[in-house]
Amino acid sequence: MRFAYELARGVLPRHFSKFSRHDFTVPQLFACLVVKEHQRKSYRGVEALLRDADHWCRDIGMRKVPDHNTLCNAFHALHLATRTGKLLDRLAQWFAIARQLGSVLAIDSSIYDSRYRSRHYEQRCRHYATGDKSSANRRRSRSAKCSPKLSVGVCTRSHLILAGRAKTGMGSDAPDFDPLLYDAWRRHPHLRTVLADAGYDSENNHRIARLDMNVRSLIKTGAGRPSEKLPSGYYRRLMKKRLKGSQKGKIYGQRAQVETVNSMLKRNLGDALRSRSPKARREEQLLRILTHNIALLCEDMEG
Repeated sequence: MRFAYELARGVLPRHFSKFSRHDFTVPQLFACLVVKEHQRKSYRGVEALLRDADHWCRDIGMRKVPDHNTLCNAFHALHLATRTGKLLDRLAQWFAIARQLGSVLAIDSSIYDSRYRSRHYEQRCRHYATGDKSSANRRRSRSAKCSPKLSVGVCTRSHLILAGRAKTGMGSDAPDFDPLLYDAWRRHPHLRTVLADAGYDSENNHRIARLDMNVRSLIKTGAGRPSEKLPSGYYRRLMKKRLKGSQKGKIYGQRAQVETVNSMLKRNLGDALRSRSPKARREEQLLRILTHNIALLCEDMEG
């Protein structure tokens, strides 16, 4: 909670408005929201937790515990879609000072549940509700269009998330490659290699990485219709030849680190979202990215 407060104090404004009551500062409320995500609590749950541990609040200068409505309003007023970038900039600076950033970036995406029930449960409900397969497929299609999706660019050395994009729907991953790589490269200019799976396979993505940013791109081929022919693009044809067989012990084998981070996010912070609207779900995913990075920072400082 203290690290989250120090991070926000250097980036976020002290108050949302000069006409507010000024009972709490924005960094203090942000720290409470990080605790909420870290402990996997609801707004009422984190309020009860802070009342039981009021010394945490006093540690960051809070005279009283914020109400659950205050925390909910603060989450929506933060507009993390526009502020997460600056917070990640500051975190990347701290990790660079601690010399915890490597030269390899791995990119991947993961789908989150929009509610607290498993995919298997949803499938069984559709199976028993109707015997019409086309109707079940239509329901699945509507569910897929509303699925929250999080794409991240991870430093393979420290598991720090250098870039993230949250959106709704199961579209192609390829368009996310450019903004993820650029944001990560801007925060850590010493990146030398970027790794991605076949979902990001695109000749244009190779050109963006290699020609625009001077970063070697290793992207597994396989996008599009299966074929025994070599890809027509120069870099995709090169990947088809080089990334054959097992990559254990090779640099492309480090791509598994981004899958580890996706697993850490879901295991530690949950694989389902609490927010109702698509906009709030995207901002909740961004808050989880910040919570993950702050937790890594705490572990690094304690170590």
